[in-house]
Amino acid sequence: MPTITVNSIVEKAQIILQDTTSVRWPSAELLGWLNDGQREIVLLKPNAFVKNQSAQLVAGTKQTLPADGVQLIDVVRNMGTDGATPGRAIRIVTREILDSQTPDWHSSTASSVARHYTYTALDPKTFYVYPPQPSSNRGWVEIIYGAAPTEAALGGVITLDDIYQTVLVDYILYRAYSKDAEYAANQANAIKHQQAYVAALTGKFAVEAAANPNSTAPANPNVTGKTQ
Repeated sequence: MPTITVNSIVEKAQIILQDTTSVRWPSAELLGWLNDGQREIVLLKPNAFVKNQSAQLVAGTKQTLPADGVQLIDVVRNMGTDGATPGRAIRIVTREILDSQTPDWHSSTASSVARHYTYTALDPKTFYVYPPQPSSNRGWVEIIYGAAPTEAALGGVITLDDIYQTVLVDYILYRAYSKDAEYAANQANAIKHQQAYVAALTGKFAVEAAANPNSTAPANPNVTGKTQ
């Protein structure tokens, strides 16, 4: 749950920019870059803003993420036809396996209980379930997905976790200095802060990979990073 205020991040950037009175860079402009930064973080690191919730499936095999979805992370289990009854676990499989062993799986006998799902990172907002869902009395599943962050506002708190405070400051500084990039010093500062926020995100990804409790289970497709 984020607790760091938008104003505190904007003020940190203003201090570094030596513009605490918002003469050169108005607070509203810095706020816009902060929100751009939140979206950029999720673009580079989809699990920076994750939602875990029940979602009702649609008829058939093809499913899509909720409107705010950016990328599927996992489909965990069935949640009954009421969305609140935990049930059978759902396993990920490669589409090639389903295609070769059950070529007609998209038109198989429908069931509200999903057994498998398949997914490709090349189509991050779509996944398929097997068996197909019926046209009525459809099932719900628990899904984990990266979501687009909601807009933060002055006087409120940031949308992402507090640990992204420094990354957001660097992103704001990168955009601010880029605005005045005709000056050599500002161009250099823009590049420096851009590299800083990218390095922080890639560094966190490496740390997460090393600390992942599933790292000893290489057969887990969610760990190996293989796409289907």
